[in-house]
This record gives sequence, C-alpha cells and structure tokens, in this order.
Amino acid sequence: MKRRQLSKALISTLFALGGIASAQAQTKWDLPAAYPANNFHTENLVQFANDVDKATAGKLKITVHANASLFKAPEIKRAVQGGQAQIGEILLANFQNEWQIFGADGLPFLADSYEESIKLYKAQRPFLDKKLAEQGMMLLYAVAWPPQGIYVKKPISSAADLKGVKWRAYSPSTARIAELVGAQPVTVQAAELSQAMATGVIESYMSSGSTGYDTKTYEHIKYWYDTQAWLPKNAVIMNKAAFEALDAATKQAVLKAGAEADARGWKLSQAKNGEYIELLKKNGMNIVAPSAQLKADMKKVGDTMLKEWLDKAGPEGKALIDAYKK
Repeated sequence: MKRRQLSKALISTLFALGGIASAQAQTKWDLPAAYPANNFHTENLVQFANDVDKATAGKLKITVHANASLFKAPEIKRAVQGGQAQIGEILLANFQNEWQIFGADGLPFLADSYEESIKLYKAQRPFLDKKLAEQGMMLLYAVAWPPQGIYVKKPISSAADLKGVKWRAYSPSTARIAELVGAQPVTVQAAELSQAMATGVIESYMSSGSTGYDTKTYEHIKYWYDTQAWLPKNAVIMNKAAFEALDAATKQAVLKAGAEADARGWKLSQAKNGEYIELLKKNGMNIVAPSAQLKADMKKVGDTMLKEWLDKAGPEGKALIDAYKK
C-alpha cells in the first residue's frame, strides 16, 4: 500500500516537473503596434503571430498589443531596442530625425506607386539592416501603406488653398509639407486622430484611405484628394538578443513567418486600397482627382524636400537614391 502511494506521489511529481519544464520551454514575446486591431497591418501581425505559434507548436507565443495599448507609436522603437518588448511595429518615417534614411519613403512623389515603393524598399533594405544591427535590432519585414492623399474640410484647387489650415503632422516630412504649403502643423499620432478631428484640433491631413476609414474621418472631413504622394512603410523590428536566444528551429520559424507576412502584407495593402476608397465613398467622402495646379504645387514641394533630404542624408542618402533610380 505504501509502495503504491509512493508510486502515485512519484508520478504526480514527475507530471508537475514536466509541466514546469514545459512552461520553462515556452517563450513569450510582446509585440506593440500603433494601429487598431481591424487595420490590415495589425491583422497581418496577428496572422504572423499565429503562424509562429503553429510552426513552433506553442514554443514561442507572440502577443500583439494593438492601438498603442502597450507603448505609444514614438516609444515602440526604443522599447524594442531596450528589450522592454522583444518585437514591435514602427512607422519608419516617424524616425527620420534620428537618421534620414528612415524617412526616405516619406518623401513626396519619390516613389508614388506600389511598383516604385517595392523598388525603394529593396534599395533601402541593406541600409536599414546595417543601422538596426548597430542598434541591437533586426528588420523582420516591412509593408507599405496605400498611397497618401489629402483629407481636407473644403474643396481645394491649389496648395495656396491650404494656407493657414490646421494640418495633422505625424512625422518630420508631414510637418515640413505643412510649412511649405503654409498650413499650420499640429502633431497628432494615429491613436488620437479621431478625437483631434472631433475637437477641431486639425482640419486637414495627408494619409491613406485606410487611415481615413479606420478613424471615421468621413464624420468630420468630406474631401479626399487622391494625390498618391507616397507609400510610407510599417516595419517590424526585433530585439537581436531576444532573437539570438531562440533555438535554431524557432529562429527559422520566425524568419519564415516574417517573409510570408511581408509578401502577404504588400498584397493586402494593394487590395485594401481599392476597398477603403469605396468604403469612404459609401460613407459620404468625396474622392477627388487633384487639379493640374495642385499636382504641380505638390510636385514642387516634393522636389524641395528631396533636395533638403539629400543635403541632410549626405553620401548615404545619395547612395540610396542612386540605387533606387538604377
């Protein structure tokens, strides 16, 4: 009887130890993101996390924290760099002041189509890999937003019509556009955009159909000028030490799921672009083709900003633009 009790106790202990070993074997990563759960970038992140979970049989669990719920947009890069989060999604153009190359895809009319944006991404990637490695991070993948247009409360036919308008700025380039057209830049991140429009803090901004729909911009602003100005990219970055701590099979699973999220994300972005424009129309937004004058004015803004950017970016910037224009 005692032997039987002992065997039961031994079996219970072994099960408990097995449970502890299993818990110890599981790694948990936090993935902060700045955009809503129903945004296509966030949905792509969730799919990526599920793919990793499945490929590693639950060994690596990645939790996506949407809508800036864990860290605000400007804090995510530092959080990943410092190891407070193992992986995160950032808008590259937000960090142009830190290093000009981060803002290359925020330059108006440099790469103004999906084809050109992918070309710029390929030229930019080696520069990004090198810089992030120096900062103890790795670039997993990057996906472009749909082309950017101008949301504005009133009809406009030239850049002069934007003079004095309260303009949302979320990156150095969007703030500079405001200055060049005579608008009044106001810094507002994505998570606060709806409130900023509702309270009259801003009257205009440049973004994609995706952002306009996500934030219900149509409730406050009725015109979107389809300027196709640029396609900024969201990049998913990892803490290098956290990645290196994984075993070989888990590393491979992360890289494979990342490559799949990259390809899927670009397709999603293109498909969603048309969908979002239709949804904006359905909700009362006027989708307007820019006049020849507005296009010429904005092209002039783009030329000025490219020159300024090249002056600041130096030889690295020139090398990037040369590689892109090859």
